[in-house]
Amino acid sequence: MYKNASSSILRAASSRSLRSSLTPSSSSSAATSPCSLLASEHPFKGIFTTLPKPGGGEFGKFYSLPALNDPRIDKLPYSIRILLESAIRNCDNFQVTKEDVEKIIDWEKTAPKQVEIPFKPARVLLQDFTGVPAVVDLACMRDAMNKLGSDSNKINPLVLVDLVIDHSVQVDVARSENDVQANMELEFQRNKERFSFLKWGSTAFQNMLVVLPGSGIVHQVNLEYLGRVVFNTQGILYPDSVVGTDSHTTMIYGLGVAGWGVGGIEAGATMLGQPMSMVLSGVVGFKLSGKMRNGVTATDLVLTVTQILRKHGVVGKFVEFYGDGMSGLSLADRATIANMSPEYGAAMGFFPVNHVTLQYLKLTGRSDETVAMIEAYLRSNNMFVDYNEPQHERAYSSYLELNLDNVEPCISGPKRPHDRFPLKEMKADWNSCLDNKVGFKGFAILKESQEKVANFSFDGKPAEIKHGSVVIAAITSCTNTSNPSVMLGAGLVAKKACDLGLQVKPWIKTSLAPGSGVVTKYLLKSGLQEYLNQQGFNIFGYGCTTCIGNSGEINESVGVAITQNDIVAAAVLSGNRNFEGRVHPLTRANYLASPPLVVAYALAGTVNIDFETEPIGTGKNGKEVFLRDIWPTTEEIAEVVQSSVLPDMFRATYESITKGNPMWNELSVPENTLYSWDPKSTYIHEPPYFKDMTMDPPGPHSVKDAYCLLNFGDSITTDHILPAGNIQKDSPAAKYLMERGVDRKDFNSYGSRRGNDEIMARGTFANIRIVNKLMNGEVGPKNVHIPSGEKLSVFDAAMKYKTSGEDTIILAGAEYGSGSSRDWAAKGPMLQGVKAVIAKSFERIYRSNLVGMGIIPLCFKSGEDADSLGLTGHERYTIHLPTDILEIRPGQDVTVTTDNGKSFTCTVRFDTEVELAYFNHGGILPYVIRNLSKQ
Repeated sequence: MYKNASSSILRAASSRSLRSSLTPSSSSSAATSPCSLLASEHPFKGIFTTLPKPGGGEFGKFYSLPALNDPRIDKLPYSIRILLESAIRNCDNFQVTKEDVEKIIDWEKTAPKQVEIPFKPARVLLQDFTGVPAVVDLACMRDAMNKLGSDSNKINPLVLVDLVIDHSVQVDVARSENDVQANMELEFQRNKERFSFLKWGSTAFQNMLVVLPGSGIVHQVNLEYLGRVVFNTQGILYPDSVVGTDSHTTMIYGLGVAGWGVGGIEAGATMLGQPMSMVLSGVVGFKLSGKMRNGVTATDLVLTVTQILRKHGVVGKFVEFYGDGMSGLSLADRATIANMSPEYGAAMGFFPVNHVTLQYLKLTGRSDETVAMIEAYLRSNNMFVDYNEPQHERAYSSYLELNLDNVEPCISGPKRPHDRFPLKEMKADWNSCLDNKVGFKGFAILKESQEKVANFSFDGKPAEIKHGSVVIAAITSCTNTSNPSVMLGAGLVAKKACDLGLQVKPWIKTSLAPGSGVVTKYLLKSGLQEYLNQQGFNIFGYGCTTCIGNSGEINESVGVAITQNDIVAAAVLSGNRNFEGRVHPLTRANYLASPPLVVAYALAGTVNIDFETEPIGTGKNGKEVFLRDIWPTTEEIAEVVQSSVLPDMFRATYESITKGNPMWNELSVPENTLYSWDPKSTYIHEPPYFKDMTMDPPGPHSVKDAYCLLNFGDSITTDHILPAGNIQKDSPAAKYLMERGVDRKDFNSYGSRRGNDEIMARGTFANIRIVNKLMNGEVGPKNVHIPSGEKLSVFDAAMKYKTSGEDTIILAGAEYGSGSSRDWAAKGPMLQGVKAVIAKSFERIYRSNLVGMGIIPLCFKSGEDADSLGLTGHERYTIHLPTDILEIRPGQDVTVTTDNGKSFTCTVRFDTEVELAYFNHGGILPYVIRNLSKQ
């Protein structure tokens, strides 16, 4: 499928991309401008026009798509029009050519051919888990430039960088009035080194805005505050666009801002002015019609959409939503759907701007003049949808439709976000999961053990848990905490439960993490926070928490009861990720649900319940209480949203976050532009990526007689490859920390230590739920060193291979690398010595990250995998790839042979010519350094 592009396009792309590894890119002053050339020299100067203000004067100037007078543009999806405008504005006939512009205009014909285009986003968005290693890379690149005798200050962001610190707070203290302050103090104690490093970065590097801890979740801050929709820079108007580390741009698609997730490695290159090389995407048109029924939530809708799109297959594509049903969706509902685009596999789930968008911009405190400019620009450039006017037919690669009236209450789990089923089937699904063999929908609990009761003492009182008992109930994550209807809906459930005398059991770890301070304000104004507090859902902090494994410890007595009795305990969370081992090591069953349902399951205390026929509990009058008794109507929710969510709340919240907080302001950092690495630090460590680097590219590396480090099945996620949560006490990373005097209580999480390559290399493949076929059914981060037969940790086995000079590869199934935080899931294997991964298929961003770290991604041919080819992982593998980079083409076939006589063909997943240039240089960062050094 990668050979369909015409040879002339490939040759043109090849000459440009490989030449650019040796030729200087545009200057810093040009790169910081919204376009690369002066208007008088621009290839498209004829369509550069003025946007007048209604009352006189002008908003600015812009490149007009209608002025091209090309009927093909009228049929383009709105998301593709944004790519077109960017290509026109940045066209310099070097990094972006007229031929690139023509490819985009001719999208209907070129997209199926997988053609390559360059893209320059308006800004880059980071969160701290990926932001710290990105800044570490920049600091290390400055040192490398210094050693090569070049100007280290060339390593500076040339596009705007927004870095939101939101991934470090943990649920240490819960269910009390002082949760927020107590957890923030612990957050700063643990992360002082990291925060100081980021504060240094914000002063050492230009164009970098740091949003401080305690401000909110990166998605919601982006939606409510950072998102511009339209930029006006130096008098030039152009659409906002953004790339972000991993999947942290998603919510903004609901605001009509185009963007997608990239690896932290690729984000670093984009910051330095490198155009992104991307395959021109197909666009799936998703028509929404009808209206959601009473009592159905946006969470139910997004889980339904996710399942539909996963079934259709949208990996690497854009999804663009349209249709009459859009009129009934609030901006928050759209953002909810957009935010789960990684879960349905799309590069972007895009909602073009219309009147609902403009109303939201005003609600969130954007000025009337700014909103007027946005509307005028988008209308003038045919990027605004007005459903009051006749709609031009747009061309899409494929079409889907959903009648919103068919959406019903639902839930997803217990191990994957797209395993959705109707809420009314929960009890039956749970019991089948107990029966089924171990897998995505199975725990293999013997019939005679399914009713086991584990008794324990909690605060001196008898307590019990069973299979399916809820031990974590968390209103968390960007997907839902940005949506007032589901947040206030949760408050109404809590209020009705309190009124009827229901109470959440005290050993359930309940928590509430708003996406921004705005949520706190409207929960307080509505009076509903009081009832959430009574049920244990006190606000404990602002950030991404339970959904990424920052759930903190559960009560020790509960944990002992789970482990000693092998209980399949459950977590219910309003997040978007529930991959195995992610939420908490002791919750094998993890379900995604709306915030109101999170409260309901906490009240029930179990997922083994049929809400339609079984009561949640007994009220104060001795009467059974059912879910229908405490579930609010759509009208009730709308009324409280209308009266409680006000524009002043947004203005006040975001005025305050720019002033800092005392703990941040007290951090002292050096003023020098080169970072002083502390060899004793266990948080920030100088990585070895550029050790012994020279100006000459090393060329393609061969893979000969490599051992198989790991042999995986399907759906191995980045959480399996490199967990974000707790560092287990018997892991190689724990051993490293203890050898350096770090107490176990101060281990923090893997995510917080991503600035230290030594820890991350040891954390790679350290997930306690990982299944490696070489271990013959044993679950956990163990491996067999094939030459000796020794049973070792994966890290120790990898180091044994590496020390003896042996290459390694990985065998994998479908969807390898799905999930988030993919940069270290590629860096870690590279540091362990992995040279190639052979899989049935890859997650989009993760594949590009492997390329960025110099690892060869290969795909089995359709219908084949390791099992069908009879590969056990005990063979030695040779990949017959040309050693001359000019003899390798994107998507070409290569032969892989083994030492026992097997031979099979794979597709090399270098998808663009630029990716081949990265491979030639040993990765994207060495490529950038050599490029900048020659300027």
